[in-house]
Amino acid sequence: MERRDFLKISAVTGATAALDGCGKPDVQLIRFIPEEELTPGVAVWKPSICTMCPAGCGLMVRVMEGDAEVVRNGTLGLMKMGLAKKLEGNPHHPVNRGKLCPRGQAGIQVTYHPDRIKNPLKRAGPRGSGGFQEIGWEEALEELTAKLTQLRSSGQESGLAFMTKPLRGQRRELIERLLRAFGAPPPVVFEPFDEAVLRHANLLSFGRPQLPTFDLARSNYVISFGADFLGAWNSPVAQNLAYGEMRQGRPGQRGKFVMVEPRMSQTGANADEWIPTRPGTEGVLALGLAHVIINEKLRPPDAAGHAGSLIDGWSKGLIEYTPAVVEKQTGVPAATITRIARELAEHEPAVAIVGGAPLAQTNGLASALAVNALNALLGSVAKAGGIIFSPPSTPGKDVTTVVREPRAGFESLHHTLARQKSGEASAFQVLLLYECNPLFATPPGWSVKEALQRIPFIASFGSFVDETSALADLILPDHSPLESWLDDEAESGTPHGVNSLAAPAMRPLHNTRPMPDVLLDVASRLGGSVAAALPFKTFEEMLRGAFEHFLKGKGGKPVMDPDTFWKEVQEQGGLWSDTEISFHGLGGIDHAPVQPGEPGFDGAPEEFPFHFHPFPSASFYDGSTAHLPWLQEMPDPLSTAMWSSWVEINPKTAERLGIQQGDQVEVASQHGKLQAPALISPGIAPDVVAMPAGQGHENFTRYASGRGANPISILAPMIVPETGSLAWAATRVRITRLGEGKLVLFAGGLREQIHEHKHR
Repeated sequence: MERRDFLKISAVTGATAALDGCGKPDVQLIRFIPEEELTPGVAVWKPSICTMCPAGCGLMVRVMEGDAEVVRNGTLGLMKMGLAKKLEGNPHHPVNRGKLCPRGQAGIQVTYHPDRIKNPLKRAGPRGSGGFQEIGWEEALEELTAKLTQLRSSGQESGLAFMTKPLRGQRRELIERLLRAFGAPPPVVFEPFDEAVLRHANLLSFGRPQLPTFDLARSNYVISFGADFLGAWNSPVAQNLAYGEMRQGRPGQRGKFVMVEPRMSQTGANADEWIPTRPGTEGVLALGLAHVIINEKLRPPDAAGHAGSLIDGWSKGLIEYTPAVVEKQTGVPAATITRIARELAEHEPAVAIVGGAPLAQTNGLASALAVNALNALLGSVAKAGGIIFSPPSTPGKDVTTVVREPRAGFESLHHTLARQKSGEASAFQVLLLYECNPLFATPPGWSVKEALQRIPFIASFGSFVDETSALADLILPDHSPLESWLDDEAESGTPHGVNSLAAPAMRPLHNTRPMPDVLLDVASRLGGSVAAALPFKTFEEMLRGAFEHFLKGKGGKPVMDPDTFWKEVQEQGGLWSDTEISFHGLGGIDHAPVQPGEPGFDGAPEEFPFHFHPFPSASFYDGSTAHLPWLQEMPDPLSTAMWSSWVEINPKTAERLGIQQGDQVEVASQHGKLQAPALISPGIAPDVVAMPAGQGHENFTRYASGRGANPISILAPMIVPETGSLAWAATRVRITRLGEGKLVLFAGGLREQIHEHKHR
């Protein structure tokens, strides 16, 4: 570093440097010259995109001058720079319309996290030992390029695997282009709470392989089968806004909401009517409602069109699904089934929603198709107050090119793991990891660690060391989202086509590089077809090129100055249509008729008497945000529990087993066991025990490591056959009291509620 670039600070206080016993500075801090023009005391709001869940909400980032500890040219020092101080929702963004959930608010802590990886790391010691040494970027890029060059020279291009979280927009495009040009398989897309079942059902029913958008604001009656749409499912902020309008936004008119689920969720706590049902029978209940509607001639069977033809016996009025028969299978009283069916038909527009645990059963696809057929019967598809599908944001672009193939998630993971564990010659030699942690979020029966250990070279683009990246040979730390160019194409949550775009809200703090720019650099070094497929010098250049089609008018000529257009898109936070899309003639795909059938469960009821119900946490979702302390200390919306895991048990079940609030219990399946404190809750069926996902990390920063228990660690390796998705609700368990435990509750408010419930 040259002298003009910094001023050395020779005297520092104990707050900024450690002193040894002789009083000499142990660390010499450096004051770097600012890299940008700053106005002290003046806040600037910059658009960005929330990356804390798949919804794709728009952000506004409050940026002000401040002092930051930064790394420049491998040296730690201080610099005045524009720093992100607060995140809010972008009021102009169609998905969240200015609102933001707590997880989105906490996203700022990713940038300032004390355990962020600040420099490239190379493994030092046995794989998985956690030993890494810092190296320079040139050495890191040379090593990665050398590994890929070796694959190409030996004709083993298919030995490259890229494992990533679900992506949209140009990040996904870049990765897919790289892999195609290299000759490698498509990316392995991994997400624990995979929505492939619902996407596949929507493809079969309506020809749209994507998650739906629900026009709740104009609905008069809503029934949800397991979808926690106000908590952690699909696009929660958009759905909360629409739900609020349905309930309070129309003077003199208030829509009714019914929730069907075995364990009361945050959404269920807001329902007018909460109906517990036996796990895996939600599709049967949907067909029971349809039977009443058809039998009483409230709607003709052919009103359901193609969606109805996918259900065996639909045209004959579903005679096997009378209320009495459905009651025996679901546990829902026949009178309740009849009443709700009539209410649905009489209070149009009405809409049915399905998601979460019902689709994580072995019969999940059939249940989704049954609810789709019920929606079609009610006349709720592509109608105001019903179910619609967000259009692709790119004019003329088919939705199947925007939303990933429904079978591409867990099924591709299964194939990758099987290929690796087989030891065959075609096994993967190089694995690239981006924003996914399969070692934490897969059942033990899949033996993920064993498979990954067999891969000779693993490189991670992670910003933190987690269970999976701890196995890496090389870590190439990414910028935080607030330091990066971002784009996204909204899949759900709005009737508008949305293409979000954001420039970096602040300069990078550390010696990190954005993953897309690293891949472009590597592609250039590889040369040949790979460099030709990715000719961009930076990801910004690639994004700008992708937006050029919006400028083209008749004859392909630009309709405005490109520089002006690029500036305006950044200032708004993206592009979106002004008018709502109107769908007509949605058509599905031919498929043999199905019936929900009996769900399959792992574990004999005699030995494992309880259905195990893990659920995505409102704070941590799948565990990917458990490292953020704001979310750790945020009380759970229902239980008020914090900084911990817990096991929810019905009061009658707890009394029978001698379990009291806060007792330490053991939950065991055929595949493992865990321990956590008991939380006695009246909002759960007696034969069900539930746990939030997200805690139980062995290695994920100081805030999440060794905290709580991971319910995924005891799940059976059951799948939904049609998609290969994890059937995470298909495991049975037993529960045993171990003794007194510790349950951290905010203000201890739940104890009084339970006491009152038991003595009513």
